[in-house]
Amino acid sequence: MTMLYEGLPPAQRTVPQMLLRQAAMYADRALLTLGTTRWTHADAAPRAAQRAGALRAAGVGRGDRVAIMSSNRVEVLETFLGCGWSGAVAVPINTASRGPQIEYFLANSQARLLVIEAQYLDRLATVDLGKTSLQQIWVLDGSDAVGAIGEVPASAWPSEGPALEAEAVGPGDTLAILYTSGTTGPSKGVLCPHAHYYWWGVNTLRVLGVRQDDVLCTTLPLFHINALNTYAQAALIGCEVVFEQKFSASGFWTSMGACGATVVYLLGAMVPILLAQPEGPAEQAHRVRIGLGPGVPAEASAAFRARTGVQLLEGYGSTETSFVIGTALDSPRRGVMGWILPGFEARVADEDDVEVAVGQAGELLLRAQEPYAFASGYFNMPEKTVEAWRNLWFHTGDRVLREADGAFRFVDRIKDAIRRRGENISSYEVEQVLSSHPAVAAVAVYPVGSDLAEDEVMAALVVRPGQSLSLPDLAVWCESRLPHFAVPRYIDVLEDLPRTENGKIQKYKLRERGVSALTWERPQVPRKPSV
Repeated sequence: MTMLYEGLPPAQRTVPQMLLRQAAMYADRALLTLGTTRWTHADAAPRAAQRAGALRAAGVGRGDRVAIMSSNRVEVLETFLGCGWSGAVAVPINTASRGPQIEYFLANSQARLLVIEAQYLDRLATVDLGKTSLQQIWVLDGSDAVGAIGEVPASAWPSEGPALEAEAVGPGDTLAILYTSGTTGPSKGVLCPHAHYYWWGVNTLRVLGVRQDDVLCTTLPLFHINALNTYAQAALIGCEVVFEQKFSASGFWTSMGACGATVVYLLGAMVPILLAQPEGPAEQAHRVRIGLGPGVPAEASAAFRARTGVQLLEGYGSTETSFVIGTALDSPRRGVMGWILPGFEARVADEDDVEVAVGQAGELLLRAQEPYAFASGYFNMPEKTVEAWRNLWFHTGDRVLREADGAFRFVDRIKDAIRRRGENISSYEVEQVLSSHPAVAAVAVYPVGSDLAEDEVMAALVVRPGQSLSLPDLAVWCESRLPHFAVPRYIDVLEDLPRTENGKIQKYKLRERGVSALTWERPQVPRKPSV
């Protein structure tokens, strides 16, 4: 049965229309809880309109980019919705980013305004703001007299401006630029249209069977589409969403019980981490009925259900696409990515985009039947856009196979990317940091297996003649230049790297070699549990 939210006319598949619709349909129903902030569905449109007014007063116009670097706070969501209301473009930045990555995101997106939480201000010390288009910085928890950072004026987060009338944005207008890891080059800014955001919400609602009496709860960060999409789900169906500050393995089930969550969102590595916790009564003392768990191995999903009573649904999506493949409670079997969802087409193809036989592995190609249901390309990267969307299909870079009953099974990644603890890591960016060390002559970064069902980061390098290199010191070098999850866990020092006849590094040989008795392993310091 088609739900009301699925049948919105194309012109209404925009953030302003979604906000106005939810205010009219759901009014005083609870919408969100984020820290001490609570909104009803009627609150969202005025909040967006007033934040849009503040953005306009700061000189942010239609199409201008607004970068956001903050932990989960209501100001992040307010800025995101305010951008959508005014026709500006939100640019969320991963809070684990360091100086080089932040400078790249700001310069590439040509952001005019940066909204940044005070705890991350020190990250700007190594950013050359003169290479960016920044004209102003708003600081969350900053003093009233921040002054300037470099040559850019900085001030505390301003109060709401006069409510701005909703901009007449269309479903194909860009709502956000979401950076995804580069594979053979720098991170790419995915252009997310308004309708793309709408379809993220619709398709996730379909898969999870979200109801109006549900309470959605996510511990994932608001700089990822996963958490931003959770808001879209609540807005479209009229239910409630709770945003936690961060993921805490020890406190997860206590938090879920306290907020009354009925639907949860977990990434692959989070499930083994939760299962590694001591069993306790909180694992059963909750209302959670279903969870989204892409990338969770079948055995871990079964163990999770046995301990918690929660069925996790598998699925597949990317920042560029949407939730396009999924399972359901009544799926005939587990251990697969799932089946193609309505409104999408999938093909498993060879290197020439020719469809391969059932049961044969190939690259997963995807296509949407609705307008603007996928991203519209990569910002300022026309060549990469054409490469990814060639022959009218989006090329995922993932190797899969289609089984006889139509289910898709993940095999491995074609792209040179690494996924660790729910984060996509660009091997290229890690290689750039390692190769900048004066003692490193050549380097290759690649994934190796992890006991948490995802990847660990491994590097193989060659030391410059006449130089000595301390691997612990090299790890410290990386820690100041990379997000914590991207610092290599394993490092091999080799006389040379395997190469083709024309000099290209053969990473598959390094992956096959894997971790050996001679591999150096960075000591793993347990991260402090969240409180």
